[in-house]
Amino acid sequence: MPFQKTEIPGLLVFEPVVFEDERGYFFESWNEKIFQEEGIDIRWVQDNQSSSAYGVIRGLHYQLPPFQQSKLIRVLKGKILDVVVDIREGSP
Repeated sequence: MPFQKTEIPGLLVFEPVVFEDERGYFFESWNEKIFQEEGIDIRWVQDNQSSSAYGVIRGLHYQLPPFQQSKLIRVLKGKILDVVVDIREGSP
């Protein structure tokens, strides 16, 4: 999985390798070993999925410790504009 670093520390973008043929497609969206090799040591405890109609804007939210969350965002169809705001002191 090719990981792309961003200007925001801890925010990574990755696009999985998709294997596609006439039957459909397959890709690996999570592999603990590969993520750990990239320094991402996450224990997933919850998985949510939502669908938004065209033009929908969802609100920003954040969690403070001990309720913080890591997010894995996946776009199944179409495109997304995902906005990230880093409110940590010293953020770039």
